[in-house]
Amino acid sequence: MAEPKLLSTKQIAEHNNAKDLWIVVDGQVWDLTEFAPEHPGGIGIILQYAGRDASQPYNEIHAPSLLNDTLTTSKLVGTLDTSTISDDWAKPPPQHNPNVQLKNEKPPLFTLLSTHDFEAVAEKTLAPKTWAFYSSAATDLVTHKANQSFFDRIWFRPRVLRNVKTRNTRARIMGQEVALPIMCSPAAMAKLVHPDGEKAIARGCQKKGIIQCVSTNASFPISDIAAALSPTPANSPPPLFFQLYVSKKRSDTETLLHRVWSLGIRTIFLTVDSPIAGKREADERVRMDDDQQGIPMMTGAGKPVNDKRGGGLGRITGGFVDASLDWSDLPWLRRCWKGRVVLKGIMCAEDATRAVEEKVDGIVLSNHGGRNLDTSPPAILILLDLHRNAPHVFDTLEIYLDGGIRRGTDILKAICLGATAVSLGRPFLYSLNYGAEGVEYLIDLLQDELSVAMALVGITGLEQAHAGLVNTNGVDFLVPRMEGHPYVRMRAKI
Repeated sequence: MAEPKLLSTKQIAEHNNAKDLWIVVDGQVWDLTEFAPEHPGGIGIILQYAGRDASQPYNEIHAPSLLNDTLTTSKLVGTLDTSTISDDWAKPPPQHNPNVQLKNEKPPLFTLLSTHDFEAVAEKTLAPKTWAFYSSAATDLVTHKANQSFFDRIWFRPRVLRNVKTRNTRARIMGQEVALPIMCSPAAMAKLVHPDGEKAIARGCQKKGIIQCVSTNASFPISDIAAALSPTPANSPPPLFFQLYVSKKRSDTETLLHRVWSLGIRTIFLTVDSPIAGKREADERVRMDDDQQGIPMMTGAGKPVNDKRGGGLGRITGGFVDASLDWSDLPWLRRCWKGRVVLKGIMCAEDATRAVEEKVDGIVLSNHGGRNLDTSPPAILILLDLHRNAPHVFDTLEIYLDGGIRRGTDILKAICLGATAVSLGRPFLYSLNYGAEGVEYLIDLLQDELSVAMALVGITGLEQAHAGLVNTNGVDFLVPRMEGHPYVRMRAKI
């Protein structure tokens, strides 16, 4: 193969319009004349950098391999002659708006003491659109707030005069040993927070001994995320699970699952609570900048662009999801996936019972972080619903709780009430603001809080946790007692 042609900045700068458009990315010069009109984010952002170096805005959003994977080699016209770079050519275009405008500098990581501190820093330092996307929830935020507040309505009943000098927070999730009973929940487009995105989360989780569940809508291919991990022992799965949205084009899902399996991942979390996205008004109100539109995702589908309804990333990127998916599709999923299946988004005892009948391996009690159907039940209340109305599911399934976990005490309450483990989403995204180091620091904080809570409740291992250590009277009256309504018999007359 011939060496790429060396091109001067003067030569590159001549190709600066829609009919003749070159850009530089990481020293490579690409001809985007044909591609630019088809760019999912519109031609505008590419035109801003026509004839210039677009490495910084490109790398803030895109995986490094995207250009090579998307364009043919004929579009690579050469490499930049760095000896010709001048100060004037290197300046960003005057109309360019930086992706992130810091309101305040981030404080040193060691000064943060809780998940709430990470959230406060994120609100001040993330790009407005990024903050709106991750912090937003459905309509009036009732469920979003209840996810957290319902934990505060459950009280401990501590035991004293116990030898708690040494404690062990270890647990097992789907057969894999973990340092504490938490997972990192799947979340889309983590590169909006940090250039290393999901790869940094993976490294941080692996170093601290917990599992990351990677989103179908991750900002890197699953193979890139897996490659960011340190090698694991032979015959040991990587510390990764995979969250699945089923595509309207089922063959795409089958191809994706084959790719996931080839990486040694053996557990998928099928999201079942999001046939469509909920109305997240804070996300809709903040429209995307030009360089935030067209953000790539693993699926390559549903790339976000503003529309007449606003800039809601959750709504716009979910268009590829198959809203017709139902229980009858589980046999199809079993045919194309031979590993474990966990249903993510169970919100009532009836569906938990159906999950047992369908012989899945686990369920996640979740309302999607309060982001879809407002006034759906908080996660901890769903757990109590199962105890009252379908206690047999605890004999068969691993049961995870996702929603509102912010403290070590929240983790322990869930474990006392029969959860196998819990899952956290937003706290991990906010910790990613500090890269992999922030992820590690967050896990350390949660582990320390959990260990302290265990000691003060009077246990030394999580196997000793039981329901007698908590008082749920503050929420018991809200737990349903049967299928359907206890006294309303009338059906809708429409």
